Amino acid sequence: MKLGLNLGYWGAKPIDRFIELAQHAERLGFDIVCAAEAYGSDAFTPLAAIAARTSRIRLGTAIMQISARTPAAAAMTAITLDHISNGRLCLGVGVSGPQVVEGWYGRPFKKPLERTREWLAIFRKIVAREAPVTFEGTQYQLPYAGEGSTGQGKSLMSITHPLRKNIPVFLGAEGPKNVELAVDKFDGWFPFMLPPDRFDIYGNTLSQLKPGFEILQTVAFSTETDPAIALLPIKKMLALYVGGMGSKDENFHKRVIERAGYVELAQRLQELWLSGRQQEAVMAVPDELADTLSVTGSAENIRRRLAAWKASTVTTLMIGITDNFDKTVANMETVVAQV
Repeated sequence: MKLGLNLGYWGAKPIDRFIELAQHAERLGFDIVCAAEAYGSDAFTPLAAIAARTSRIRLGTAIMQISARTPAAAAMTAITLDHISNGRLCLGVGVSGPQVVEGWYGRPFKKPLERTREWLAIFRKIVAREAPVTFEGTQYQLPYAGEGSTGQGKSLMSITHPLRKNIPVFLGAEGPKNVELAVDKFDGWFPFMLPPDRFDIYGNTLSQLKPGFEILQTVAFSTETDPAIALLPIKKMLALYVGGMGSKDENFHKRVIERAGYVELAQRLQELWLSGRQQEAVMAVPDELADTLSVTGSAENIRRRLAAWKASTVTTLMIGITDNFDKTVANMETVVAQV
């Protein structure tokens, strides 16, 4: 099992010394460092800065939202960053949710599975650079000839020759059909909030993975031995995502927790969060669930949790950062020593 560092997305201000964190991860032998986006900082700019100050560690987006960029815009950025980093880019993408897609990007959320499939097909055609790109899909058409078209669109091929004809693309997916799509069409998968012993909720989908297929899951890591302190960040994350990251009727994160066997809990967290009782929602998350989704506590418990992740189908364990630079560095060093 390889190790990765997930920087996440910025909050109200940039992540403290994030380039140094990536450099330290590289020195420790981490395989990949990832940056994310929601509706604030973007995923690519921090990676470009990291690319200029590192030489070996892979650079990933976890996750780039596909509604934020057309397939061509994403391909242009990916080709550019892949050159800058000397072929170290891995593109993690996902559909996000209707609140962000329609509320932030002003795009319809309809048929996300279809949109993902079409998006990937165009992206790969552009990066392969074998012919001018044409595509006739339901959600994407190149050249565009629909309503409002001038009729002058032209099939084009990237001026810049890609460094690689295939940039790895991973899918952030939670629903069964999306996970099937990840396994069938993508190079890897980012699961989210899935305990290491519950990958079976996807049935036979993961039983025959193609060679080299990657599964990268992020966990919180802490050497704090007091569970009330160590598990609090995980509880806050679970309460936020299950309770409030999505509408009452459309919350993909809530469904994952339900499929993992926590139906009543997921409903309770959503009810508390949406009624404005966020702190109660955090406290309602049981220690047992928070523990399964993290690597925290004593050296013995850390070894136990790492063993559980090693026994799962995860190929790369992504360590999340804390709000303290020195603590994150210490966590990375500890996990390397234990792995």
